[in-house]
Order: sequence, then C-alpha cells, then structure tokens
Amino acid sequence: MNQTIEPSHLLKERFRGYFPVVIDVETAGFNASTDALLEIAATTLKMDESGRLMIDETVHHHVAPFEGANLEKSALEFTGIDPYNPLRGAVTEKEALSGIYKVVRKKLKLSGCHRAVMVAHNASFDHGFVMAASQRAGIKRNPFHPFATFDTAALSGLALGQTVLAKACRTAAIEFDNKEAHSALYDTEKTAELFCWIVNRWKSLGGWPVVADHQE
Repeated sequence: MNQTIEPSHLLKERFRGYFPVVIDVETAGFNASTDALLEIAATTLKMDESGRLMIDETVHHHVAPFEGANLEKSALEFTGIDPYNPLRGAVTEKEALSGIYKVVRKKLKLSGCHRAVMVAHNASFDHGFVMAASQRAGIKRNPFHPFATFDTAALSGLALGQTVLAKACRTAAIEFDNKEAHSALYDTEKTAELFCWIVNRWKSLGGWPVVADHQE
C-alpha cells in the first residue's frame, strides 16, 4: 500500500532528510587551503505537489581574497576576474558564507530537512573551498554535510553520457551560453537546471518513489 506524502515533505522524503543546495565557486587556483575564493553562488531547490524538482532561490556574492591568499595568474586569466576591482562589490568570506547559510537554514526549517547537502559539478572542488573558507571565517554552524555531496558531473555522465557541464546541458536541451560560463551565478543556475532535469527524468521513468516488494 502506497503511503501518502504531504506536499511540504516531498523534498525531505526524496533525499532522506537532506536538503540539496547547488553551489558553484570561482577561485584563484585549485588549492582550497591557500588559493583565494573569489565568487560564490548558491541555488536552493523546491518540489511542487507532483514531486517535480525546480529552482527556488539563488544567492550570489563576489568575495574579497582572504589575507595572504595565493592568486594564480592562469586562474585569473581563465575566469576573467580582477580580484581588486572596486566595482565587484566584494565582501569577506565570512559575510558571503554567513549570508548563504542564513538562507539555507531558513529553507531547511521550511522543508523539514535536518541537513543541507551540496550539489555541484565536480563537487569535491566546490565542497573543499566552501569548507576551507568556513573554517578560516570561524563559522561554527555550517549547515552542509561535512563530506557527502551530489556530483552532477558523475550524474550527467550516467544519465546523459556527458561529464562537461556545457555538453551535459545541451544534451538535456538546456540552453548554455559559453560566453556566460565561469561566472558562479550562471554556472550555479545551469547546474541546478541540470540536476533538476536528471532527478525529474528519473522520476518520469518510474524511479521515485520506490515501492518495495513485500514478501510474506
């Protein structure tokens, strides 16, 4: 017998009490301990009454390099970010993360979930920078799971046969503009669209909710 799930608890039930939050960071290198975090965006998700996953809200910050941070020239050329351009309106790591965590904790409470789980493309990279920045900023109430993530590179490799974000999006018929790429805001929202597409596609194929066979 199928159990009816309250609409407000659909997302909670789908991910076992974990609340997925899509994250993208732009950085000045590959080492989370030494290289600057320069930009971060977070997109929260929600479900409609049919259990279809969709984008809810996006928060975005430009981030000032922490004191003593390494700035790799090649990384800055790749992203096109000028860390010290006053027009960026950059805030400290603590301000950026505290603002994002405040939104995440509010959404956690509304959804009935007990912890956030990071969704990102090549998630270990983004997760590492967020954890390192949180530690530097002395933030004790980090809502994200300390190691679990949803990696859309792996998921899209399985679902679409593509692991590059742009190629995965296009394969899923999600519009992707290479000129806008490597902006945390743009990449986060495209990653969120891709994650929703994969989850919703799985549902349309009968993959959730899973009803176990009961044996006498």
